[in-house]
Amino acid sequence: MVADCVMRERTMKKYDVIIIGAGVSGSAIARELSAYDRKVAVLERASDICEGTSKANSGIVHAGYDAEPGTKKAALNVRGNALMEKLSEQLDFPFRRNGSLVLCFDGKDRGRLQELLEKGRENGVEGLRILEKDELLKLEPRLSDKAAAALYAPSGGIVCPFGLTAALAENACVNGVEFHLNTEVKAVERAEEGYRLVTENEVFFGRVVINAAGVYADELHNMVSAKKLHITPRKGEYCLFDKTVGDYVSHTVFQLPTEYGKGVLVTPTVHGNLLVGPTAVDIEEKEGVNTTAAGLRDVLAKGALSIHVLPAGKVITSFAGLRAHEAGGDFVIGEAEDAKGFIDVAGIESPGLTCAPAIGEYVAEIVQAIMPAGKKPEFVAERKGIAGIAGMDHKERKERIRENPAYANVICRCELVTEGEIMDAIHRPLGATTLDGVKRRTRAGMGRCQAGFCAAKTVEILARELGKDIGEITKAGGESTFLSY
Repeated sequence: MVADCVMRERTMKKYDVIIIGAGVSGSAIARELSAYDRKVAVLERASDICEGTSKANSGIVHAGYDAEPGTKKAALNVRGNALMEKLSEQLDFPFRRNGSLVLCFDGKDRGRLQELLEKGRENGVEGLRILEKDELLKLEPRLSDKAAAALYAPSGGIVCPFGLTAALAENACVNGVEFHLNTEVKAVERAEEGYRLVTENEVFFGRVVINAAGVYADELHNMVSAKKLHITPRKGEYCLFDKTVGDYVSHTVFQLPTEYGKGVLVTPTVHGNLLVGPTAVDIEEKEGVNTTAAGLRDVLAKGALSIHVLPAGKVITSFAGLRAHEAGGDFVIGEAEDAKGFIDVAGIESPGLTCAPAIGEYVAEIVQAIMPAGKKPEFVAERKGIAGIAGMDHKERKERIRENPAYANVICRCELVTEGEIMDAIHRPLGATTLDGVKRRTRAGMGRCQAGFCAAKTVEILARELGKDIGEITKAGGESTFLSY
């Protein structure tokens, strides 16, 4: 059955606050607002949370040395980084502070490393220092011999973007936020003391509207404001490597940034893979998440500049994501000048994932100034994630299987995911209803065979647990069914 917090009624709905977009920013805002005594909803065009930019990024928790001092990016980066560890403990999602390196390949570029160091210190990043070649290669032996020096940021980290977003959204849901999935906002109309949001089947009313719609944030903003906004989708392609080379590097390895961002990185993931990417190409198509032969060649070629021998034969999949780039270079967060009560959270590109917890705090303060409310005494600050057999010792596995024999039935061999975990993913708050939804919550299908073994069994479990015909189960909502008649 579908969790109660996923609302599908076609009646008119009125809320104090409506958030458009259930990515990591929208979910972080929802979680912060759920601590207050207001009626809050999230409208999401996709069939699940974390379906846009948030599902296809590097999973990096940036230290904060790259953003220009005095910008929202700089302040929210450092604050988000500081919040991440405690938040991961409260909400039970994978996070590791592995540190990051920015490589310099030419002595002439040493000055740029020094500039990043000074920027970072001005932004309040602690522990920054420049490593010379000998110390650098001792720290990361597989780095290219061409690496001359590096900026070392011990506060850098890695996180699971799906795990972070799901944790925030589930916690918001448990605390009363209503999520309306498959609900695309077609129009935003001014109304007395608020806004009407028109969707295909319903009309919603919100006294305050928060626009966290990713690459579509400009379109929604421009419906209510004469001061126009333009978001450029910036495509980034990635290669994901098998876990057998997941320890190739222990730190996140960057190259000196360019005008298009922080460049191609090489990093371990919290789940034990190696990730290389992204490219940075501005496009017009807001659904242009296809990979290209040229783009993936570029990823591997640039990644090989950092690593002595990049194990290209160990790539198990590739993917692309879009960053919401706004020409001003900073995040656009705040109440629109000529549309009171309409709050933009736009242009959230890198380091947006890192900033998300701080963005949640910041926007909650803006809402509180517009519409003061008291804190809920019953607010639940903690959440428990899905218990994965793969991370348990023998005793823990035995106890889990004793409690529920479904945890003995392995469905995904590559990632060691059981039927019990998939059932948990389906029945928890904001539970999975698609194959991709199960994959993001449990990692079933993310391993070496890329769902070649487990997809059919997972579809059967989804159909059984949701009370649907197998032909109704989709990969990612819409018309992405597996069977046709």
